[in-house]
Amino acid sequence: MVHTTQCCILMGCLCLFYPWSQVCEWREPEELAALLDLELRENGEPQHQLLQRIRDVAKYSVKTNHPRFFNQLFAGVDYHALTGRFLTEALNTSQYTYEVAPVFVLMEDEVLSKLRSLVGWAEGDGIFCPGGTMSNMYAMNVARYRAFPEVKLKGMWSLPRLAVFTSQQSHYSVMKAAAFQGIGTENVFKVKVDDRGCMIPEDLGETIELAKSQGAVPFFVHATSGTTVQGAFDPLEPIADICDRQGLWMHVDVTDSVTWNPHKMMLTGLQCSAILLKDTTHLLKHCHSADAKYLFQQDKFYDTSLDTGDKSIQCGRKVDCLKLWLMWKAVGSKGLEERVDRAFTHTRYLVEEMQRREGFELIGKPLFVNVCFWFIPPSLRGKENSPDYNDRLSKVAPVIKERMMKQGTMMLGYQPQGGRVNFFRMIVISPQLSHQDMTFCLNEIERLGNDL
Repeated sequence: MVHTTQCCILMGCLCLFYPWSQVCEWREPEELAALLDLELRENGEPQHQLLQRIRDVAKYSVKTNHPRFFNQLFAGVDYHALTGRFLTEALNTSQYTYEVAPVFVLMEDEVLSKLRSLVGWAEGDGIFCPGGTMSNMYAMNVARYRAFPEVKLKGMWSLPRLAVFTSQQSHYSVMKAAAFQGIGTENVFKVKVDDRGCMIPEDLGETIELAKSQGAVPFFVHATSGTTVQGAFDPLEPIADICDRQGLWMHVDVTDSVTWNPHKMMLTGLQCSAILLKDTTHLLKHCHSADAKYLFQQDKFYDTSLDTGDKSIQCGRKVDCLKLWLMWKAVGSKGLEERVDRAFTHTRYLVEEMQRREGFELIGKPLFVNVCFWFIPPSLRGKENSPDYNDRLSKVAPVIKERMMKQGTMMLGYQPQGGRVNFFRMIVISPQLSHQDMTFCLNEIERLGNDL
């Protein structure tokens, strides 16, 4: 007889691969809680009931691997990476010492080395982190330690007021990092961007001088390659020149550190993020090490430099390299390149289709796979100069989003930004995506919004 646990795993896999017709099956929270019967009880349940639980979890979850899921910066599924994810969970080890994770210590080192080589570094350091936010936090923390190593022992009271610089459209993790590390969100200086969402280097220079005039000490510049909403790329070379002149740590460029999120466009699945450093002086370890004697004994029978856990702020650390390594082994660098090229081809097709249709107004020409646009319903066309135009337009995207989710046909996000009222952001990365899916998306937006 097949063991109950094995049945549950098999059913979970089948639910994942089932060709769901809908992206989601929306239920209000109270109804969903009742359907799932979430209460935990004293006694266990029989196998047939557990299997039904698994079916229900899959049924009412959002199908992020559905080709019409455009809602986030991740989508689709790579089955080699998925196999790596299953194996990671089954082996259930922690990536902190060679003795408990020998395969994965070596594998992580190889994958990080390959990622650094693609950035352009022949050597350096790095570590996999639980998401891009944590990778950005690592970068800020290491930058502060390099500038003020005494902070590790004496804390923030020993430091001057510090200043961080990032663009107006950078990820909110920069603000979180400043708050988490005691720097303070008021000391994050936002640099102006152009119409495409790219940081303006001249304003960075002026903002650095402004911070100095207020008594703050600049130490960290966070640039972005592919902003969350518009997919904008900050001009790295002129920003790097400013950082060199000012002696500042620059994150995301060829001087100091980079956050790379393979769980997004590379499709490794959540979560898979790496912080890469050009540094070869072991800053990462010096900054974060606590030298726990029960884990990192120096008289072990093997090379203790393989015990990489003290570079991390965590103790237990999940293996995130296997899924990326296995996928890379399967498709090669060439296959990954072809996926990126295909995503840009799909993006160009979508933009061309929008330009052919009345009612679709692009925010601007996409720099990446983020396509940002308004849908102008017939009732608002030609009324751009009306005093209530923006107010009425701001209500269009939320209503269409509600309708698409309650009908389960597709998902894409919307947001306001700066002086722009709510507009859609469609992310085009899924390898399961076809031109037919994108045509469906445009048709569906028209169907859901023409009466507004």
